[in-house]
Amino acid sequence: MMSKFKLAMVQMAVGMSKKDNLATALRFIKEASSQGAQIVTLPECFNCPYGTQYFADYAETVPGPSTEALSSAAKENNVFLVGGSIPEKDGNKLYNTCTIFNHKGDMVAKHRKVHLFDIDVPGKIRFQESEVLAPGNEITSVETPFCMVGIGICYDIRFAELAQMMSRKGCKLLLYPGAFNMTTGPAHWELLQRGRALDNQVYVATASPARDQNATYVAWGHSMVVNPWGEVMAQADEKESVVYADIDLDKLREVRTMVPLTNQRRSDLYQVTSPPS
Repeated sequence: MMSKFKLAMVQMAVGMSKKDNLATALRFIKEASSQGAQIVTLPECFNCPYGTQYFADYAETVPGPSTEALSSAAKENNVFLVGGSIPEKDGNKLYNTCTIFNHKGDMVAKHRKVHLFDIDVPGKIRFQESEVLAPGNEITSVETPFCMVGIGICYDIRFAELAQMMSRKGCKLLLYPGAFNMTTGPAHWELLQRGRALDNQVYVATASPARDQNATYVAWGHSMVVNPWGEVMAQADEKESVVYADIDLDKLREVRTMVPLTNQRRSDLYQVTSPPS
């Protein structure tokens, strides 16, 4: 496997037209490839506006038009493509789903968002994905020509145990297409990424939609890449852009050598006990 590779996180504007959204995504994939990116990641809900009122109307089966377009883009641009997410229709259920393609255009994995975004911050934001979506139930890790990569979607990043499980499966890079908002974004977006990276001594990267102040859900933006030392390597502002980072797995090994964690885990002490009655 290659120890160094270039990662691209696409922060694109998402509007009401699925056709236009797909065209924008394909343009950015081509641009990222032309800049030498070998893994390209799109944002959460890249083909439709983010909102429970939109999911059913924009939902597709997998495979379907959007994922077939991604498959072709991965092959044509010779990239490993993490396809953000789309609303997926499967029978009578809807999922928030990320499809992953190798450089030949083969779909090699599919991640359904495990932890649904159900929050209620009084006076600021209430959002309940579970009113429309069903949760996934699988940890998603995929072999790439560079390393094992773990995939989560947005709210999944808040769950440290999920990142730890992906890390223990051998993942050295965790990718989270996401769409934090103007309340949770400034408070937690960077903090969570740096925490997941530092806890597991892995690279962590996020791809957000660009901010649209006229949307019913306003995304924070600030797509980002964090290294295993917990440092922010690269980040966007709120506008359309592509965040690039050179991933160096030798750096990851160096961090793990300097501050060893694996052989210090004391699972014998981490037993949950009930308090005396």
